[in-house]
Amino acid sequence: MFWFIILVIGSYLVGSIPFGYLMGRLRGVDLRHHGSGNIGTTNAFRVLGRQLGMLVFFCDAAKGFFPALIGAHHDPAWGVAAGLAAVVGHNWSVFLGFRGGRGAATGMGVALALITKEIFLALIIWLLVVSTTGYVSLGSIIATLSVPVIALIFNVPFIYFIFVIPAVIMIVIKHLPNIRRLRNGTENRMRIW
Repeated sequence: MFWFIILVIGSYLVGSIPFGYLMGRLRGVDLRHHGSGNIGTTNAFRVLGRQLGMLVFFCDAAKGFFPALIGAHHDPAWGVAAGLAAVVGHNWSVFLGFRGGRGAATGMGVALALITKEIFLALIIWLLVVSTTGYVSLGSIIATLSVPVIALIFNVPFIYFIFVIPAVIMIVIKHLPNIRRLRNGTENRMRIW
């Protein structure tokens, strides 16, 4: 139990590392006061450019992937707990006054560690939506919502739904401002290529 608690706390702290904020500060920019005000990948792309945006994406995904992978090496339930803690850390970072990103990249990193084959289908859905609409947020929402369906179709072990369902709820809730802007026609489009 001691090591499980250490894993969960450590995963939350790793997830809390605000890579978008840190990359922005390297450029003298506080992402919280530019673009959408979010510290995640999309705003980093928009404000900091493609290279730093990609770096933020990989760092945010990695901080979900490695804790989940380390936990899953011991037990699938540990991987699920570590993954959830990392997403919570990203979304509500202790280093930023319990504010953070949307959780999509970090959640993808966790899913990559736990349900590798299935998450690639969700990534394809994300690419198709973003390529055809230009809305990264819409792609993230639809791809996120597709994960439980894909997991059901491929009969993923039940334990992984303990990650998938709460993660989907957290990510969609964090995207509510984007959903409002999409409905109002005020959401920004972005070219990813």
